[in-house]
Formats: sequence, C-alpha cells, structure tokens
Amino acid sequence: MRQFGLIGYPLSHSFSKNYFTKKFSEENIHDCSYELYPIASIGDFLPLLARQKDLAGLNVTIPYKEEVLPFLHQQSDAVREIRACNCIRIQNGILTGFNTDVLGFEQSLVPLLQPNHKKALVLGTGGAAKAVAWVLKKLNIEFKYVSRRAGENILTYDQIDNEMIGDFRLIINTTPLGMQPNTQQKPSLPYEGLGSGHLCYDLVYNPEKTVFLQESEKQGAAIKNGLEMLVIQAEESWKIWNS
Repeated sequence: MRQFGLIGYPLSHSFSKNYFTKKFSEENIHDCSYELYPIASIGDFLPLLARQKDLAGLNVTIPYKEEVLPFLHQQSDAVREIRACNCIRIQNGILTGFNTDVLGFEQSLVPLLQPNHKKALVLGTGGAAKAVAWVLKKLNIEFKYVSRRAGENILTYDQIDNEMIGDFRLIINTTPLGMQPNTQQKPSLPYEGLGSGHLCYDLVYNPEKTVFLQESEKQGAAIKNGLEMLVIQAEESWKIWNS
C-alpha cells in the first residue's frame, strides 16, 4: 500500500485528505491511502518517516514549509529560489522537495487579472507568501509584503492607509487569519479604501468566504478564495509522486 499524507500543525481540518480519499475512490485507486500527520515540532519529522515505511509522498503546510528544507536531499529550482516546500516525493529513501503552490496560485490568478493590477500587497511573509511573490515577479507585478513587523520591502499594517490601498489594486492574503475555527479574524486594513478596481485573493478556502473577502466584496472588489489553487496544487502533487 503506497502511503501519502500531510504534515503540519495543527491539522484540525484538511482539504488534502478529503480530496485524495475521494480521488482514490472515484478513480478506483485501491493501492493508495492518504492520512494526516500532525507533528508538534519539525523534530518529529524523521521519527514519522521511520514509523511510516510505506510513505511515497507528503504535502507540507503551516508551519513547516520552510523548516522542512534541511531534511531534503534534492530540491526543485522553485524550492531553491523561494526557500519553501509544500510537496515531498519519497523514492528509495531520497526526499525531493517541490513547490506546487506556485503553479496553483498562478493558474488560478491569471484569468482574473486586469490591466490595472500592476501593484500588489502580499499579506504575510511565510512560505505561502514566498510562493505568491515568486509568481508576482514572473508576471512583472510590483509588490510589497505586509506584516506586523517592518523590514526590507515589508510594510506594517498601520502603514496601510486609504491612499496606499487605492494604489495597490491586487491584495493577497497568505496568512491564516479568518480560517476555521477563527472565522471572525481578518487582516487589519482600511477596507473603505477598496473599490471596483481591486482584486482581493485569499489563500484560505475554509470558510468559502472569509471576513476579508466579505469586507472586500462590500466595497465592490472582485474576490477569489484559495480552493481552486488547492485543487491545482493537489493534482500537481499527484503527478510528482507518480513521476
């Protein structure tokens, strides 16, 4: 039995397990299973591999997309550049890291882009934010990170006023704010500065419409959640594990 799964912490809910369980059933794939592996520390990663001898592939989520890098024997070009991995192929004891977030984000974003989407705010600075930034660079979209702490090319939330938000017409939330079970949380932004020329994209998919997306939609902005991105990256993971 080929075993696949997801590492992260916590894993109170998972798109991936439901998706692959349904996929295996519908496509009559009987020799594979997909499980959740919540590990409280990256130090639990190697013991997990030792216990689960049949693991052939893993997805990686918060907070280990960057912490898992030292354990990889090989890395794709995207992982080397971004310094974040969300997919691992395990073959003959060799762990090869990939980043399927980039494909999922790009393919789900591009059809929505308008000529005025020249500048973006990327909310968050973690592994998912790095994948988003990689795609924005590829698309020649200028961007700045937004975080609680200032840094090089990083704004703080209290620096975002109506004038600035009017200038950055693409806003991407890569943080877990608003995700189940904390559905009332949202990024601290001047939502009244949004308008019909904005596109607001939330990598969160559960709930389907976060407070961030609700507030953006009220102001006339186009909105998109992360479900399509997850479907694309899941299928790309499956291709990688079978290559």
